Amino acid sequence: MSSFYEEIGLLVGLEIHQQLATQTKLFCKCKPIDEEHQTLKFQRRLRPSQSELGEIDPAALFEFKKKKPFKYYVGEHSACLVEADEEPPHPINEEAVDTALIIALALNSTPVDEIHVMRKIVIDGSNTTGFQRTAIVALGGVLKTRIGNIPIQTICLEEDAARLLGEAEGVRSYGLDRLCIPLVEVALAPFTASPEEVQEVAYTLGRLMRSTGRVMRGLGTIRQDINISIKGGAVVEVKGVQNLDLISKIVDFEAKRQHFLMKVAEVLRSRGISVEDAVGEVKELNDVFKQTSSKIIKKVLDAGGAVVGLALRGFKGLLKLEEYPNIRLGKEFADLVRFYGIGGIFHSDELPAYGISEDEVAKVREALKVGDEDAFILIAGERSVLEDAVEAVIERARAAVKGVPPETRGPTPEGTTRFIRPRPGPARMYPETDIPPLPISKERIERLRTLIPKPWDEVVKEYATKYSLSEKLAAQICDSEYLTLFEEVVRETSVQPSYVAATLTETLVNLSRLGLKVETLSN
Repeated sequence: MSSFYEEIGLLVGLEIHQQLATQTKLFCKCKPIDEEHQTLKFQRRLRPSQSELGEIDPAALFEFKKKKPFKYYVGEHSACLVEADEEPPHPINEEAVDTALIIALALNSTPVDEIHVMRKIVIDGSNTTGFQRTAIVALGGVLKTRIGNIPIQTICLEEDAARLLGEAEGVRSYGLDRLCIPLVEVALAPFTASPEEVQEVAYTLGRLMRSTGRVMRGLGTIRQDINISIKGGAVVEVKGVQNLDLISKIVDFEAKRQHFLMKVAEVLRSRGISVEDAVGEVKELNDVFKQTSSKIIKKVLDAGGAVVGLALRGFKGLLKLEEYPNIRLGKEFADLVRFYGIGGIFHSDELPAYGISEDEVAKVREALKVGDEDAFILIAGERSVLEDAVEAVIERARAAVKGVPPETRGPTPEGTTRFIRPRPGPARMYPETDIPPLPISKERIERLRTLIPKPWDEVVKEYATKYSLSEKLAAQICDSEYLTLFEEVVRETSVQPSYVAATLTETLVNLSRLGLKVETLSN
């Protein structure tokens, strides 16, 4: 690991979610397939529920405040009343349980005596019920990697979320074909490594699961949640990384983002700023912008919206500061308000600009009592969402004094991250009362031990020998989502296996780099 990552105390935990290749879904008899034509539809709003201790999960509350309705599309073969939450779940899929246990045994994990299904509150619309069903199947274990043995925390069996189809006019749409497909989740204990080593660990675990021959392949069938922290900061979860090749970029970006935030906190504290006094005056400033030339603000005011200003004590120069590419505190605030349907923010480090005049800036500074070392933020939007957006910015400004706020972020195609919601707390879990516990017998475990797959290296060598491939090409095709297609083509044609393997791996990669959407190609 390089000196930079050691210096900042980079710590990473991986949670890998792999779809299982079962005949049916986890809690019903529907087929686990992507269904193109999903014609039936219905709409819902989801609300957070209290835990058994009477608490509400902060992540669920955040999603609820967005006030978004959700539309669900249902296919004839891939979903039923269970996915629509109009019928209780069926008994848990025994085939999926077997696969999860095989993976657990391959990792030297200890299976539980009895599987109990739990409900995990999720109200972002990805589940019609407002929760995800999950169950621990094994504890402990170890993943053997090139950088050493990585301890396993838990291995769970859970249902996949609905497939996001898009969002328009404030309504988010999902397809229920993916909802309830069985997933195995392997959670690794936190470990220290470079971004490249983290990516290698993810590949190692993915290969172990694929070597069972009982998991799905292809983009979207495996996803990683990456928990990242540095010395003195909170844990940030980057959720839903589908492309394993982006992991090193994401870890590197997030490590630098957190390092930057810690440095910002140091500056604020050196200026005598505390959490309590980070935010000064908060006022509606419509009168200041009555005659504004800013098209954005004018459009908001003409529609009956408002402009709110916030004074940030000691923040001068910090909102535009960019020590690492594409990492700025101002961008953090802008990303936050976008989740309330607001396009972004204006801040004093970049004004006058965007049609906001020097005179208007002076009036804002006067109205908010902005001092020489202070900054201000302007938020313009509909009144129905403005209050929540302003409150979120206030909390984020206070968090800046501490350093890195605990939150959930999402990956971008470029390998950066963006804010999604606050980190969930312990109040999101409670028992599933519709599904009875499933005892796991010793006889079942012994039967499944005989199905533990060979180590990945052995599998690659066997393919290299069987099909006269180089070990590099054998590894590429074994990693590929086209492995089954490769075997089928070689079996049914006289084409050289090496040519087939190279076409399905190297050629498709090169075409993808040239801009061709290879995922649209059919078998």
